[in-house]
Amino acid sequence: MATLGAIADDLTGATDVAIALTSAGYRTAVVLGADAPDGDGAADGADAVVVALKSRTMPAGEAVAASLDALARLRRAGCERFYFKYCSTFDSTPAGNIGPVAEALLEALGETVTVVAPAFPANGRTVYRGHLFVGDEPLDESPMRHHPLTPMTDSNLLRLLAPQVSGGEADVALVPWPTVARGEEAVREAIGRAGRAGARFVVVDALTDADLATLARATEDLRLLTGGSALAQGLRGPRTLARTPVALPGGPRVVLSGSASRATQGQVRHALAVGGGRQLRPADLREDFEAAVSAAVSAALEAADAPFVVYATASPEDVVDTADAPLIEEALAETAERLVAAGTRALLVAGGETSGAVVQRLGVGALALGPEVDPGVAWMRGRRDGEDIHLMLKSGNFGREDLFVRAWEGGL
Repeated sequence: MATLGAIADDLTGATDVAIALTSAGYRTAVVLGADAPDGDGAADGADAVVVALKSRTMPAGEAVAASLDALARLRRAGCERFYFKYCSTFDSTPAGNIGPVAEALLEALGETVTVVAPAFPANGRTVYRGHLFVGDEPLDESPMRHHPLTPMTDSNLLRLLAPQVSGGEADVALVPWPTVARGEEAVREAIGRAGRAGARFVVVDALTDADLATLARATEDLRLLTGGSALAQGLRGPRTLARTPVALPGGPRVVLSGSASRATQGQVRHALAVGGGRQLRPADLREDFEAAVSAAVSAALEAADAPFVVYATASPEDVVDTADAPLIEEALAETAERLVAAGTRALLVAGGETSGAVVQRLGVGALALGPEVDPGVAWMRGRRDGEDIHLMLKSGNFGREDLFVRAWEGGL
C-alpha cells in the first residue's frame, strides 16, 4: 500500500517528481488524474503514487477541485503524507494556481503550515532571500517573463504567493539561507516560529541539493510539502532501488515537440542538424489538418537512425500564438496515435501540455521509470493493448542541448 501521495500540476512535472522519489527510495507509480487510485489495491506494489493533473493553467476553482479529488483518492488508497508538485519556475498568475491549490490541500488535511520550495539546483533554479533565480538571472529577467500563459514578472516568491492565498502577506514567511546553513534543527525551529506567528506558507531558501536535504529532514513532521521535484530527493524512502536499464525497441527515433521554451528550441535545432524533421504550422493545420498530420507521420516513419523531430517551434520567430496551442497539441497527439498504430514503440515528447495530450490519446496506464538521462528526465514504460510503450516526457525547460540525440543512445 502506498504511503506517500503526490499531486503534480502537469504530466512532465509528475514524471519529474517520480524520478526524485525513486531516487529517494520510493517504489513509485505515475497515473493520470482520471486513473488516480481509489481505494486499496489500485496502486499495487507502489510506496508512492504520483497523480498527474493538467491543472497548471486551469481556472483556479477547477484546479482546486481536481487537486482535492486527487487528494481524496490518494487518502482512500492509504497515503498518509502528501506532496504538491509545481514547476521549479513557480509558473502561476496572481490568481493562482499554486496558492489556491496549496491552501485547499492544507485545509483538507487539517494542517496549519507547509513549506514552499521550488528550487532545483541541478537545473539552475535556486532561491535566495526569497527570490527565485533561473541560472544567473532573477526569474523576472529570465525567458519566463514572456511565458504566454504564466508570465513571471516578479522573482520574489513571497510577493508572488501573497495575492494567491486568503491571508495575504500575513500568510507567507521566509526562512533565509543563513538559517538553512545552520542545519535542520534551525530550519525546523524557524518554520515552527513562522507557524506560531500565523504564517501557513513558509518559503525556504535553497542554493544546493544539500540545502534541500536539510529542509527535507527538518520537515519530516509535516504531512504536506509543496515544491518542485528536487525537494523530494531528500525524503527518506523505505528501500534502496536500482533502476532497470531500458532496452529501447527498434524503429524510428521520433521526437514530438510542442514546447516553445528556450531550452527546447535549442534541442530541436540540434536534432535537426543531426537528423531530420517537419514543422507543424498552425496555418497549415487549419487549412488541411489531415494532410499536415499525414505528411509528418509519413516522413517520421521513413526516417533513418537519426532522430526525426515533429515540432512546433525551433526559434523565437516561430513561437505559436497561445490561441493556436490546442491545435498543435491535437496534431501532435494524433501524430503519436498514428505512429504507434504503425508500430512505433518509443516516443520522446517535449512539453507538459503536449505530453499530457499524447499520453491521454495513447491511453497508456501507469508509467514505470527507467534510468535518468538528464536531471528530471527519464525514459518510462507504459502499456497499451498488452504491449510496452516507451515514453520520455520532458518538461520544456529541462535537458541539455543534445538530449534529443543522446536519449536514444548508450547509457540507458
